[in-house]
Amino acid sequence: MTNKTPQTKMEAAVRNDWAYGFTPGAENWNGRLAMIGFVAALLIEVFSKQGVLHFWGILSSGVTPVG
Repeated sequence: MTNKTPQTKMEAAVRNDWAYGFTPGAENWNGRLAMIGFVAALLIEVFSKQGVLHFWGILSSGVTPVG
């Protein structure tokens, strides 16, 4: 009787490969980068006390300048 470990679908080396196309490794990198972007947006809102679009000047406050 042998003790075999179950095989996973994706080994660690394959999971972290920087591959082109819709591969499991590419989807992992996409998720990681999306999480970094989401946390960055939250930090901008916390420290600047305004939304990301207001911070970048994309969304105006509705006040028109005089002059």
